[in-house]
Amino acid sequence: MTEVRKTPVHLWIVGVVSLLWNAVGAFDYTMTKMQNPEYLAAFTPEQQAWFASFPLWANIGWALGVWGSVLGSLLLLARSRHAVSAFAVSLVGLAISCIYQFGMHYGDLMRLFGTFPMIFTAIIWVILIALFVYARKQAAAGVLR
Repeated sequence: MTEVRKTPVHLWIVGVVSLLWNAVGAFDYTMTKMQNPEYLAAFTPEQQAWFASFPLWANIGWALGVWGSVLGSLLLLARSRHAVSAFAVSLVGLAISCIYQFGMHYGDLMRLFGTFPMIFTAIIWVILIALFVYARKQAAAGVLR
């Protein structure tokens, strides 16, 4: 008979906090892609044009990063081992997005937004790597099935 492990409290805390964190990214992505005028009013016309100019592959990277993390958080809460894969997909998407923004258009990014994207993206990397490692450890411990 398979032993059913009780869900540790920390999984609920990490899952809910990560879902809230990733919901902010999902909101940003959705409002930007739907070109919501109220949301985009916070940006200059030149900044808005920069977002709109992303090539398909950069948009795919952004989407994978955002939605992979949302899915990973939901799968954590569902205690699914597939949370590991979802966070891995999100890491790939973040890498693709960073290649476009920082590797190919760093000068434009700095001119339009200053240092904020670099600092915020570093925070995103740290949190996403931590979520990936956390999910792997929980899967290895048998908490995720």
